[in-house]
Amino acid sequence: MYKFFLFLLCFFVSPFISNAQESDLTADELFLRARNMAFEQKDYTQAITLSKAALSKAPDYTDIRIFLGRLYTWTDQIDSARTVFENLRQMQVKDEDFFLAYASLEYWHDQPSKALALIDSGLVLHQSSQDLLLLKTKVNYSNNNFQDAEKTIGRLLQLNPKHTEGRALSKTIQEYAAKNAVGLTYNFVYFDKQFDHNWHIVGLNYRRTTPIGSVILRANYANKFAENGVQFEVEAYPRLSNMFYLYVGAGYSDNVGIFPRYRTGVSLYANLPHSFEGEVGYRQLYFNDHIWMYTASVGKYVQNFWFNFRTYLTPGEENISQSYTGTVRYYTKGANDYIGFIVGSGLSPEENRNNLLDNAPYKLKTFKVGAEYNFSINRTNLFSVSSTYYSQEFRPNEKGNQLDVIVGYTKTF
Repeated sequence: MYKFFLFLLCFFVSPFISNAQESDLTADELFLRARNMAFEQKDYTQAITLSKAALSKAPDYTDIRIFLGRLYTWTDQIDSARTVFENLRQMQVKDEDFFLAYASLEYWHDQPSKALALIDSGLVLHQSSQDLLLLKTKVNYSNNNFQDAEKTIGRLLQLNPKHTEGRALSKTIQEYAAKNAVGLTYNFVYFDKQFDHNWHIVGLNYRRTTPIGSVILRANYANKFAENGVQFEVEAYPRLSNMFYLYVGAGYSDNVGIFPRYRTGVSLYANLPHSFEGEVGYRQLYFNDHIWMYTASVGKYVQNFWFNFRTYLTPGEENISQSYTGTVRYYTKGANDYIGFIVGSGLSPEENRNNLLDNAPYKLKTFKVGAEYNFSINRTNLFSVSSTYYSQEFRPNEKGNQLDVIVGYTKTF
């Protein structure tokens, strides 16, 4: 009976003791507890209570007011959050975190114009704020203002070329920023044993950016096996949301053997949290029969670097043929300026060598290693050069060497 009475006494008295202890704490100590409640224990209600208690002791404590506004934002108490932030604005607060917190609220609740006005006011006072520049890029990108987004992310990467999230976002924005692009590529392929004649492939493409994504028209001319052929392709990258977009492609050629008669492909891409990106899809080639390949890839941005791993799996009657490729890129400036290295095994349907997939020689062993260099001049002139070495088993236990060299130029406008 005594223990039960002691338990009831502790149960009813402990809240008063706790409140009395909190009343003895300073505003800084209460602020620290509020942050711990929010970030460590995810108890936003208690964090709001502690923040209010801290403000009762220090009404002019700007950091606590900004934090309280964030807490209201995170708990969807939007009117309360706006009241807090508007009071801070009337107080002419100049803290970078105030502009970031208030603009984030408006961005998350579909008020891009108000968010941009707040960000621009913050950038007047904090011109080198990487957080404000990143948020401005996101707002413009979400509002389909791709050219403004490209300028802002370029400014951010000039300040900090190793900004991981900015680097990942710049690659996505680059696909939409230029309304038009015309490109020309030339591919020379040298064989020491497998074929008597070297290959020459020329590609001409036109890209148009639409409100839902890019559309690319391409014509390829090839001289292979001392014969000529032409292929026509169309590709599109429709944007589904800020996270997801598609790749859809198709091609046709009347010169079977030099090119597949038909090719199709679909992939779903995802821009994932923490600067990851992923893809799943298929590719299909038709020469005299269908070849179906399934692909998956995962990429990750780390400061100036981009790492990517891709596989193609081709089901057969007796086994599944496999192709693996690892790529590393080091970005020197913007999305079109990088040095890259690749290493892998197997054949890929994306390569100009895809006609080697016909008649099942793709089941033989292939090793490849290569490098690429892309750079831009005045942002609208894009140049590329790459070289890849292949050790190709073209007959069982018989290998040949192959060297691909590709140069390209693209003009955006």
